[in-house]
Amino acid sequence: MDKTTNTRNPESGNLKPKLRRRRTTSTRSRSVASNDDRRSRKRPKSNQPGKFQQTLLLTGIEILGLSSAAVCAIILLLGYSAGQFSGTSFFGHLLPFTAGVLVLILAASVFLLGWWKLRQWLRRYSEFFMPVLSLSLALLTGWLVTHDQFSLAYGNFRTLVGGKEEAGRVTISHQVYAAYRRHDSAQLQKMVNRSQEYRQAIEDAARSFAIDAHLLHGIAATESSFIPRDSHDGGRGLFQITRVPEAVIAQARRRLNVEKIVLDNPRHNAFVAAATFKHYLAEMKDDLFLGLLAYNIGPANGGLRFIMQQYGATDFTTIQPYLQTLPRDYPIRVLAYSLAFRLWQQEGRLLAYEEGNNAIRIQRIGIPGLHAGL
Repeated sequence: MDKTTNTRNPESGNLKPKLRRRRTTSTRSRSVASNDDRRSRKRPKSNQPGKFQQTLLLTGIEILGLSSAAVCAIILLLGYSAGQFSGTSFFGHLLPFTAGVLVLILAASVFLLGWWKLRQWLRRYSEFFMPVLSLSLALLTGWLVTHDQFSLAYGNFRTLVGGKEEAGRVTISHQVYAAYRRHDSAQLQKMVNRSQEYRQAIEDAARSFAIDAHLLHGIAATESSFIPRDSHDGGRGLFQITRVPEAVIAQARRRLNVEKIVLDNPRHNAFVAAATFKHYLAEMKDDLFLGLLAYNIGPANGGLRFIMQQYGATDFTTIQPYLQTLPRDYPIRVLAYSLAFRLWQQEGRLLAYEEGNNAIRIQRIGIPGLHAGL
């Protein structure tokens, strides 16, 4: 007889052993697939920085295009309105202009609202549509800038913003254009041809003293017509140099790297003229007309600064009536010749001011030293 004690529960015979489920191939494949899905959902996160940079770039292009178009449109519309309603009458000029500005603000608001809604709609299809559309709008306004009507509107806009200072500049500018128009084209062409011999020396001097080369050509044309000589009033050489401050001579020597200035040498003469003009321009606080006038007057009668202090004049317009025995039109003549040299360089010929649209074209090119045009 087996004496071994049965320690098991008698009822345990009714329990079935628990079967261990074996992982089948299909189960493994589903597990692998679910893992792959989880990995695939995590992958786009690694591309988020690149996506953000692309969105930022496209948004920047869109804003740039819209801003460029907006600036051109504002200048065009305000300039056109200022030209149309120019005057001092409240009901005839000031009130209509104010109403026009109000309409412009409302139109801009409506445009921005419509642009936002269009943006939301187009982004459903592609995020490239709006940047392309904004750049197209900027190119369209850029094309309008090249037209003469924009030049007129831009001139009115400058007068509107510049106020008294711009109005004075425009008045004197038209004196320069009128002086250019009065020149005999054949004689002017001969002077341009004579200047070619001294072109390199003048350009080197202008570059050395940071002066517009056309402006320096205009001074030489006014002083000597590019026929260097000694005059009865003491003027010498290409720029008719007379008495100049010693500091100016020292500057010219340093730039030329010479021990002594020889005024009969056109190159030396040009450098002294450039240094002298730069000196007087700084003395007149970079006022081009006063700088030219001071250059012409020189130290005579105490110089232009003393004359202006004596009569309480503050600018070129207010000093002109007091210059009875001095050449008041000197800056106008210099700038008219400077304009001719700029036209010759850019157009290859001297444009007749009164022919066709040449007046607007010349005004777009601009007067050297005064403004650079459009």
